[in-house]
Amino acid sequence: MAAQTTPRKPIRPLIAALALGGALAACETVPMAGPFGPAPAPAVFRAEDFAWSTRSGGGSIEGRIDYRRDGRAYSCTGSVGLTPDTPYTRARIRTLYGSTDRAATPEAIVRTRTLADPSADYRSYVRSTTCTGGRFTFSGLPDGGWFIIAPVSAGGDDRVVLMRHVDTRGGRLSVTL
Repeated sequence: MAAQTTPRKPIRPLIAALALGGALAACETVPMAGPFGPAPAPAVFRAEDFAWSTRSGGGSIEGRIDYRRDGRAYSCTGSVGLTPDTPYTRARIRTLYGSTDRAATPEAIVRTRTLADPSADYRSYVRSTTCTGGRFTFSGLPDGGWFIIAPVSAGGDDRVVLMRHVDTRGGRLSVTL
């Protein structure tokens, strides 16, 4: 009895199809990732996004600076700013500090980072207070998200800018930077 042979199907067309599919997949465009993840879409300054932050409220922030690096204690070197969390400021903060949660970034590095729309004037919505003895207070705040920005120094030219995101919800919030 003769052995029955099954006709062989050519495998080359299958390999060619897989190779073509792989080549096409390699051509797919994907967003480029930066050092802090995918680059967010540029946010546009819109005054209406800031409207909530101009109201009065029952929230307050009592802050304290207790930042140390390389065995040195850092102190406040200027006013502490409180910036409302909006799509525009969130994109700006991510660009400047690499985070929207918290950061301690040398001032020299912050100054080298480029913003998409540096001329948008959101400064009238930023609250400012003095930092005395390593302490600062903001009061009369409406509920919402805020970025605390505090420049600190251990003397000399080594200023660091501390950033922290907080949420106010009608009560007193204690924060240590």
